[in-house]
Amino acid sequence: MKRELKFQREADGAWAGKFAALPGCERIASCTQCGSCSAACPLSIYMDVTPRRLIALVRSGFRSEAIQSRSIWLCTSCYACVSACPQKINVADLMFALKREAIETRTYPRRFAVPVLSDEFMSMVRTRGRSSDFWLAARMTLRSNPAALLGMISTGWRLWRTGRLRLNMEPIHRLAEFQRASAPRKEAA
Repeated sequence: MKRELKFQREADGAWAGKFAALPGCERIASCTQCGSCSAACPLSIYMDVTPRRLIALVRSGFRSEAIQSRSIWLCTSCYACVSACPQKINVADLMFALKREAIETRTYPRRFAVPVLSDEFMSMVRTRGRSSDFWLAARMTLRSNPAALLGMISTGWRLWRTGRLRLNMEPIHRLAEFQRASAPRKEAA
């Protein structure tokens, strides 16, 4: 992420307020910026924005900087940050909420495998009610790193030959019922 000076007038306070009301994010206002979450995170050294700084961005209302961060995609939900936080802030839920918003607005980094995997998985579940390991891996790799497919051919062939890889994508029984039950609900005005 390119770092540049940001001014408070560029922030979206209304978004920060709505975000703080989401389940699991209610306590972000109590963050003291102690850095325990960042120190506990085993992947923070690989992140472009540490968990502590991400909380500060969200609280301040810097929406685009928060959801465009690669850090939200590196979070493995190990909850080390949550257990280390003296204020009991659920940083992992904050990461989930940011991922959801990034997927909804399609602002994740192009060709970055993690959001592509999430997008493909949800697409398969919506259309068939389940995912297929083979097709999920193939579609994710095709969208994120097509050249890697060549390296996967021999492994795929061995798995298919031994019966450990299924190529068919069968839908679940009563798929229409599942799709109705899992459809987003429209709120009454």
